[in-house]
Amino acid sequence: MFSPPRPFLVGMIHLPPLPGSPRHQLSLAGLTDHALRDARRLHEAGFGALLIENFGDVPFHGDRIESATIAAMGILAAEIRSATKLPVGINALRNDAISALGIAAAAEAAFIRVNVHTGVAATDQGILQGRADETLRYRRRLNRDIAIFADVHVKHATPISQPDIALAAEETAYRGLADGLIVTGTTTGRAADLDAVSRVKQAVPDRPVLVGSGATADNVARILAVADGVIVGSSLKPGGRPDEPIDPQLARAFIQAATERGNA
Repeated sequence: MFSPPRPFLVGMIHLPPLPGSPRHQLSLAGLTDHALRDARRLHEAGFGALLIENFGDVPFHGDRIESATIAAMGILAAEIRSATKLPVGINALRNDAISALGIAAAAEAAFIRVNVHTGVAATDQGILQGRADETLRYRRRLNRDIAIFADVHVKHATPISQPDIALAAEETAYRGLADGLIVTGTTTGRAADLDAVSRVKQAVPDRPVLVGSGATADNVARILAVADGVIVGSSLKPGGRPDEPIDPQLARAFIQAATERGNA
């Protein structure tokens, strides 16, 4: 999915409120301008892949997202892929893996992110239950090479079914058949526990493990000492605010810090 060598450096594009969500305002042209601005800045900075999510659609559906939202994300993903030629990923918040796969298939995206792929978690959307069986079977029916990156003990959630993160990682990879794993902090922008990241990597050494929150230019070297890559968005924006645009200088500084670590 990503060109070697590692690390995998994935830039996050937080989409504004989309059609179907309570705060939706922008036209399709406005949404496209917003998404392409951030995509181009991340591409120019040197990120190897991009991930889009309907971050502005709070409060999130726990399960299926709106059909209008699916359509908008498909259009935006295709525009981003065409403009940057980078691998693009889809995260349909809060936990709609089926729609994410559909969007990815239509837009020729490379991967999806699934917050709760296996097990059960208590979240601000209520109880979320992993649907790995449905997700894997739907991907098979689509007959597309779309990778599944799944969170282990995802942020904004409390694990119910398996509190041990190493065992949860094994189940996600070997029973849920996830292609890669993501470890986060407790909430958006908060750093992951590197001891937990290390435990996940040791438990599942044959899968890429990415840190999905809290990465900064200051700590990315320490993260990449234990993880295979990062997904980063908030720290590339003024004040760390997700609704702000990507700052090109912050994005370049992050890539420089990550690259220097890789060449050390």
